[in-house]
Amino acid sequence: MRKNHLWHTVMLLGVLLMSGCRHSLGPADSSAPQAWLEPGVRVTLPAPGITPEVNSQQLLTGSFNGQTQSLLVMLNADANQITLAGLSSVGIRLFLLTYDHNGIHTEQALVVPQLPPASQVLADVMLSHWPISAWQKQLPKGWTLVDQGDKRELRNASGKLVTEITYLQRKGKREPISIRQHVFKYHIGIQYLGD
Repeated sequence: MRKNHLWHTVMLLGVLLMSGCRHSLGPADSSAPQAWLEPGVRVTLPAPGITPEVNSQQLLTGSFNGQTQSLLVMLNADANQITLAGLSSVGIRLFLLTYDHNGIHTEQALVVPQLPPASQVLADVMLSHWPISAWQKQLPKGWTLVDQGDKRELRNASGKLVTEITYLQRKGKREPISIRQHVFKYHIGIQYLGD
């Protein structure tokens, strides 16, 4: 049970992308997926397009309650869509997630029903990579997302730090290397492969 709880938390972080859900969260509009920022507060995700495009292979290591899990992830995002593929340590594809203007779609090789929806996975990925301007109109009233040096901070309406993302300059780009979610209490380290 502890291992399942670890997987659940890491998924909330958006890292261990083995989500098996084939639906989007949202009030009535399934083309506008939503994700939790903290208990009781949801946000509609920005549109899927981003420029310049993002292409990377990453080893994600999630930590929760002293337990860790790792997963290989391939992230591809362009002006039209985001594609996330999760691979086992021996290269077997576990899932494929696509977010485009038609919503979120997932294909999986392993059914893990207790994991959160795909939109939760995308929230942390998009918080890390998308420009702050894409998030400004999406955030709940009073919430802030700001860049300060090598960090990006998401704070709630009370000013409490919710998510903290650390960056490093890599190949002339600012790339996320760590995501710490203070409310759900998980941490994800990101190692880039193939350099």
